[in-house]
Amino acid sequence: MEIEQTALPGIGLKHEFTTRSGRRLGVVSHRTGRRDLIIYDKDDPDQACEAVKLNDEEADALVELLGAPRIVQRLNDLHRQVEGLVSLQYPILADTPYAGRPMGHARVRTRTGASIVAIVRGGRVIASPTPDFVMAADDVVVVVGSPDSTAAVAEILANG
Repeated sequence: MEIEQTALPGIGLKHEFTTRSGRRLGVVSHRTGRRDLIIYDKDDPDQACEAVKLNDEEADALVELLGAPRIVQRLNDLHRQVEGLVSLQYPILADTPYAGRPMGHARVRTRTGASIVAIVRGGRVIASPTPDFVMAADDVVVVVGSPDSTAAVAEILANG
């Protein structure tokens, strides 16, 4: 899918794409941080028929609704393509050594070869967390690797 980007001087950026069914959608990202979801007229793809103004919280909620299932779908697609690759989810319990510590302290990739690809916190998906991301009790860590390497991650996260 091709996403077109247009600079809007004094306003921000506009990103647009056309759905498979021929509908044109866009997002205007204002310099102020506000985002507008633009729905174009189906009979005139250059004419906006609806603009929905989203504050940061609303935009984040929309991303979560659209993004979280997409991450799971991509992982499932990857499993079908690569034999022996698994993704598992592990909870961070309050009594584990990594609750309250940056993810990088666990050195998961170095020690196991597996990768932490996302953290789920309070129903919100944080994709591609950086090593300085501080894990918290009740987070769910999404790990991708071989069956052995993902099992080793579970051991590390549980016992240190």
